Amino acid sequence: MTEVNRKIYVVGISSYVFEDLPSKLQDLFITTENIAVPNSYFEEIKSWNENSLEKKKSFFSSNSNEELVNWLRSQKTDVLLISRGDPLWFGIGRILLENFSKNELSFYPSNTCIQLAFSKLKIPWQDTINVSIHGRDSTKLVEALKARPTNLAILTDSNNKSLEIIKKNLSELNLIDFYDFWLCEDIGFDNENIRKLNLKEFFPSDISSLNIAVLIKKKKNYSNNNLPLFGINDNVFKTFDDRPNLLTKREVRVQILADLELPENGVIWDIGAGCGSIGLEALKLRPNLDLFCIDKRIGSKALILENSKRLGVKSEFIFEEDIINILNDRNLNSFEKPNRLIIGGCNKKTKLQIINKLAKDMSIGDIIVIPIIDIQTIKELREELEDKNFETNLNLVQTYKSLSIAEGMRLEPNNPVFILKGKK
Repeated sequence: MTEVNRKIYVVGISSYVFEDLPSKLQDLFITTENIAVPNSYFEEIKSWNENSLEKKKSFFSSNSNEELVNWLRSQKTDVLLISRGDPLWFGIGRILLENFSKNELSFYPSNTCIQLAFSKLKIPWQDTINVSIHGRDSTKLVEALKARPTNLAILTDSNNKSLEIIKKNLSELNLIDFYDFWLCEDIGFDNENIRKLNLKEFFPSDISSLNIAVLIKKKKNYSNNNLPLFGINDNVFKTFDDRPNLLTKREVRVQILADLELPENGVIWDIGAGCGSIGLEALKLRPNLDLFCIDKRIGSKALILENSKRLGVKSEFIFEEDIINILNDRNLNSFEKPNRLIIGGCNKKTKLQIINKLAKDMSIGDIIVIPIIDIQTIKELREELEDKNFETNLNLVQTYKSLSIAEGMRLEPNNPVFILKGKK
């Protein structure tokens, strides 16, 4: 880039009131002749000219596009470029840095719309995930929603129906009841409007084009009265805060429960239970079963207990312990032997040890189901089951979920899972 002597002063504002600018920036506006302003609030800024009598002003109405870049390049003297908030936070700053040297540019940020929104909502925002779908597709939004953050702030775009896309994505990911949805319009300005919307209703017709959406995770009291008989949604289950997707997804869970051929009475062991989603839903279907949940992750017992309350069921035993320790150090004769056995969440060696230790005492008609994501382990596990007189079959579960985007819809793949079933 060719070095030039003139400067481009990029000033972020959070108000259309001239006097709200720091005195240094007021002076900069007064003494600078060439001023670029976004066309969405061009007239408001142009009215500041009555405060400037020292120099005649030349205003350029900006669309923050190539035309603006060409205009800036054509200027031989200093330029003032007005922006909103922080120009280097999802703003014009990135484009300017790609087209001009750092020595040419000086940035004067104001409060971002997100800062202002959370200050009005009186909610700490240090853990907030920020996503922009302004002029962008919704891929990052979907990734953020899947992580289920406590707070999510979304910069919207009035030109691509982004509020409708957010609403549809929440519904498609079964998160419509997971968040409070706050709409913040013209934040920081005289006509500022902040309101909580019910996403099960139509959006208001009077929404300003300058808006952001803020999603705040609800503190929800769960009731098992309205749960479906079969195929409970993933968002009903409490999971680890730092690993919200560490559970068997609904589509796979439904297949596993079907493959278990759940008896009316008996004992089911859920090894690598995680948050307990498979075993607890099995109990909801067959309340007379005795459930043993085993998972070595610290905190898994508390999760399973919480999810037991949400589903209105109770596990017979919950062990927050490595299954190998249980198999090697405990007297298994004191345990009820499993009629149904789920083996998940452990490596191939551990799975083989579990089969070798438990399968021999299982009875005719008893079933082992193993969800597998590593295709290279299937052969050995299958051979081990068949060696213990289990008839086996293998099923690949690959599902896709429709997700709304500006252009219509796309299909988002879920991770493929192999389900190995053995029946004695």
